[in-house]
Amino acid sequence: MKVRGELEKGEGVIEAANVTLIKPLTYMNRSGSVVYSQVRYNTSQSIVIQDDVDMPVGRLKIKTGGGAGGHKGVLSIIETSGTRDFIRIKIGVGRDSIIPVDEYVLMRFPPGEAALIKETVAEVVRSAACIISEGIAAAMNKFNKRPD
Repeated sequence: MKVRGELEKGEGVIEAANVTLIKPLTYMNRSGSVVYSQVRYNTSQSIVIQDDVDMPVGRLKIKTGGGAGGHKGVLSIIETSGTRDFIRIKIGVGRDSIIPVDEYVLMRFPPGEAALIKETVAEVVRSAACIISEGIAAAMNKFNKRPD
């Protein structure tokens, strides 16, 4: 990945499809302008990977459309692009009943949870490749598993 202004950007191939990876370096609530500057008219072909405090740690969920659910980065993308029409891969990070959410999401994971998050990130890579090669419906069927 190369740093270019307000983002890190990398290009590659996944399942014979050319892909561009974008990581905004701005504050979360300003990430929409960075994302939109790169995807413009292809938001429906974009996959946004986000954390979700309302899901248990390590849970993965793929969905399309919908609201921001309180996520400032997703809200910024929706507001800047004018659409909710993009794919999301959500990673559960849980929440703490005492620590405010805006502080909690910036904290490091405890060792046990860090290992689970690392496994989930590997699953995110597989799910993104599945979306690209087999389509969103197939990926949702394979990866949107309910917790045990």
